[in-house]
Amino acid sequence: MSNTSEDSEHDMFVTEFPKKGFGLVDYLQGRVHFSLMDQMKLMHKSGMTQIQIKETILTNVTEIIDSFEPESKSP
Repeated sequence: MSNTSEDSEHDMFVTEFPKKGFGLVDYLQGRVHFSLMDQMKLMHKSGMTQIQIKETILTNVTEIIDSFEPESKSP
């Protein structure tokens, strides 16, 4: 695999959450936290204001939650 500028950009903006020492719920919440922080860092660097970042992320999260349909358990 070659080291492209895209790889460098990923290294700059993607924070890995450690897997060891955390329960599943804590691990998933940590991944979401780091993902949001990384996204906000990139959005800020691209010139978005804090209000634009907040509105964009809240809109995206709201769409995800609104479209969530848990599978019903079969008896």
